[in-house]
Amino acid sequence: MNKSTDTKQAISNYLVDVIQDNLFLLTCILKKNRKNEFSIIYLNNAATNFLAKINTVSQALSLENIWNQLPIHTNLEQKQQVLYNFPLKLEDELYVFDISIVLIEEGYNNVYGITMNNKTEEETEKRVLTEVKEKYLSLVNNNLDSIFSIDENGIIQYLNMVTSKVFGYDPVKLVKKPIEKLIEENSLRNFQLMMKQTLSGYATEMQNCLIQHDKGHYITTYLKAIPIQNKEIVTGFHLIIRDTMTDTDEQNQLFYLAYHDHLTGLWNRRALKEHLRDNLIQANSLQSEIAIMRIDLDRFKLINESLGYSYGDELLKKIADRLGLYIDKMSNLYRQSGDEFVFILKGKSREETSLFSESILMELSKPIYLDHQEYFVTASVGISMFPHDGNKIDELLLKADQALYVAKDRGRAHYRYFQEQMNLSFPNEALMESHLRRAIEKEELSIHFQPQVNLVTGEINSFEALLRWNNRKFGYVSPMQFIPLAEQSGMIMQIGDWVLEEVCKQLKYWQEKGYREVRIAVNISPQQFKQENFAVKIRDKIRKYNISPCSLEVEITESAMTDMQDTLTMLKELKDIGIVISIDDFGTGYSSLSYLKKYPIDIIKIDQSFIKDMELDEKNAAIATTIIQLAHSLGMEVIAEGVEKDKQVEILKAANCQKAQGYYFSRPVPIDDINKSYMN
Repeated sequence: MNKSTDTKQAISNYLVDVIQDNLFLLTCILKKNRKNEFSIIYLNNAATNFLAKINTVSQALSLENIWNQLPIHTNLEQKQQVLYNFPLKLEDELYVFDISIVLIEEGYNNVYGITMNNKTEEETEKRVLTEVKEKYLSLVNNNLDSIFSIDENGIIQYLNMVTSKVFGYDPVKLVKKPIEKLIEENSLRNFQLMMKQTLSGYATEMQNCLIQHDKGHYITTYLKAIPIQNKEIVTGFHLIIRDTMTDTDEQNQLFYLAYHDHLTGLWNRRALKEHLRDNLIQANSLQSEIAIMRIDLDRFKLINESLGYSYGDELLKKIADRLGLYIDKMSNLYRQSGDEFVFILKGKSREETSLFSESILMELSKPIYLDHQEYFVTASVGISMFPHDGNKIDELLLKADQALYVAKDRGRAHYRYFQEQMNLSFPNEALMESHLRRAIEKEELSIHFQPQVNLVTGEINSFEALLRWNNRKFGYVSPMQFIPLAEQSGMIMQIGDWVLEEVCKQLKYWQEKGYREVRIAVNISPQQFKQENFAVKIRDKIRKYNISPCSLEVEITESAMTDMQDTLTMLKELKDIGIVISIDDFGTGYSSLSYLKKYPIDIIKIDQSFIKDMELDEKNAAIATTIIQLAHSLGMEVIAEGVEKDKQVEILKAANCQKAQGYYFSRPVPIDDINKSYMN
């Protein structure tokens, strides 16, 4: 046998094998004689299995049943005939096939080749999909509310006929147009926020959205946006619109208020917990990570106290808008409370979360304008990660809060991840408050004194009194932790009175011992300062201990001086007593500089944020120098806080700053060290 014959034989064998093993194409060869006697010449595996399935008695009977239902029973007019989507009823079941019939040999015995492609399942799926589509369109088109189908870019893809009746538009003209073009300018911000929240995978609502009618006027509407998902990927959303000018749906409004923050339009704390629960279930099944980011604005209380709460609310809305820029399919934003926000980041690694945090901090560092005035707000961020830091909602939120506390305690304006050792430094707040309430009677509070050094002579004739707490359970607790707790709980009044009492006692002791005259500065909280009888309390203590009034200095922050008339009255009363008055943390508040010339102030203390790195940062040095010159021109003394380096001392001396305090000279030390080292 030559090579050509071998090749043909190999091809023939290959084709036979392909036909025999084809799982999807039923192949049969039949023989019919002139007496209509029927016999099977060949069946491939697919045909054998199918015939066995529909008739376990006889393959021949099953195949004859199929043949009898075909439109050709004996001869073919053409060598081949093809039937598409041909229905066959076999054993009371309906099947659909594409069938090819080929006349292979014609004569006394006609030989036919039949191939059958079973399309029953495919046709069933098509029928089901058609039914679903018709039901879906029926639901949309017959709905009494306007319904838009919108893609992830905000482009209208479809809308029902009710839309024309309500808003007057030709539906054809709205398709492929941006939905935002229909939204009134003042409603647009919240609408864009709603879009972002919906595209992150949650059904969202919006109250009182103004949508423009084709004739130009606006209609007040209630909106519900439902995400369209394909294999867990959001590809757009359905927007259901209800005209509330004629129908106020109180239930929908209550639902909206239950899950949204009324000021910013963001999701609220209730939505946070429900969404996080769902996110954790999904992440656990997909074995992916989730980051919980708690974002807290730094020193926001000063803004409320200095500018008023209406300005504070406006600033919070602007902050929410900036953070809202970072909402996407994998991240969502919530307002936890006050000036605290929470981001949930789905499917992001630690590295991706760090980049996200840096972007957030950079965005918030940009200036914010209120009434054409520029303000700067920074934020601290605490982060916990699922599943590394836990798998329960409250546990992850608490650990993010612990990380946030450490970020604030270590300088603010940066982010921190939770670490296990943070558990040791972040006790339960309720328990800590309980211990703080008994700190005075248990003699856990003490006062340390930090010297204030004359930069020209090196002499020390004044100190700042700084409160310390050594608790039996928690050990030494940072003032950054327990002072805010005392202010929030109202205990600061009692603690503040105790500090004043102890300082006056100490001044009395030094006076009786015949020590040289010194002055002690006491930090006064805004709550203390705003008491109507504050000056009376000071006078009573001075009389009680018979000390010189000028030996006592009260340090007041700018945030305590929000009401100009009340502040002026209080400061005059203190000056009448003979008290020395200083302004603490100068330069970090938001008050007008005009109060410097109106109020009877003796000393300005430059905040340590301007002293830090002033030897490297020309702007900090320039600000500090300007404050010193300004104070001198108004006849005030200047004290620089937080001095830690000799270069800083040189700059302050060159600017004629009178005094400085900080670790460069001395840490705050106990009273015994003061008596031993400074008073003799």
